[in-house]
Amino acid sequence: MSRLNAPEYGDVPAHVRNTLDKVGMQFGFVPNMFATLASNPAVLDVVMTLQGSLARVLDARTRHTIALAVSEANGCDYCLAVHSYVSSELGGMSSDDIDLARSGSSIDPKRAAVARFAQQVVESRGRVSDADLAAVRGAGYTDPQILAIVTVAVQALLTNFINNVNQTDIDIPAASPVGTQG
Repeated sequence: MSRLNAPEYGDVPAHVRNTLDKVGMQFGFVPNMFATLASNPAVLDVVMTLQGSLARVLDARTRHTIALAVSEANGCDYCLAVHSYVSSELGGMSSDDIDLARSGSSIDPKRAAVARFAQQVVESRGRVSDADLAAVRGAGYTDPQILAIVTVAVQALLTNFINNVNQTDIDIPAASPVGTQG
């Protein structure tokens, strides 16, 4: 059971309802994370603005790969469910590629390097090695793109932390353990 209270839809300001309506149009419902964030409109705005801004820094599959790798490394079941769903249903990723991303890899060698690097960022708390940087550069990423990768990883950590603190009720199909997806 979620540990933080989500306000009733009618109890939030109009601009927050507008944001929730946009999220609902994307998913077909308002996921519990966003409903909970509505209790603090400034935090909801930060998350939405960050997601919107980061949609422009890397292609969608790369961002999905990073979110899956980070959420797995950070043990966020809610984010794994949401990112698995979004990656599959909206991002066109196969269940095999979703599993690989969660494991720090990909069917695409360039995205595999991103997944490994994103997990290293999380596991080392940002203190990646020279070899880690060389590997992601060797896959073809520039320094500005590496900054984008780290920023997308941190955005995933933000929502991981929120959902781990909240123990957000999973309201989307739960992610299967790696290697068991159909």
